[in-house]
Amino acid sequence: MPKTRAHIYVTGRVQGVFFRQNTKRQAQSRDVCGWVSNLPDGRVEAVFEGEETLVKEVIDYCRHGPSFAKVESVEVAFEDYKGDFLDFRII
Repeated sequence: MPKTRAHIYVTGRVQGVFFRQNTKRQAQSRDVCGWVSNLPDGRVEAVFEGEETLVKEVIDYCRHGPSFAKVESVEVAFEDYKGDFLDFRII
């Protein structure tokens, strides 16, 4: 399976609703590595690395997020896989 890297920005009510924790859980359950973080402007930023199909599944999860989230948009930029991460972290 080909590997990929995706850098995303999620806009909407995505802070204070366990978005990062649930994203971490979704990524770990698929062996996707990288990180997720809150931004000062209210968005969530994340980088995912792993098998392309599994990375896309985590991105699909981010399009709706946990039950209290209200996702307005998800910007996705696919990049070349770098293998920079050994696990998935909240930063």
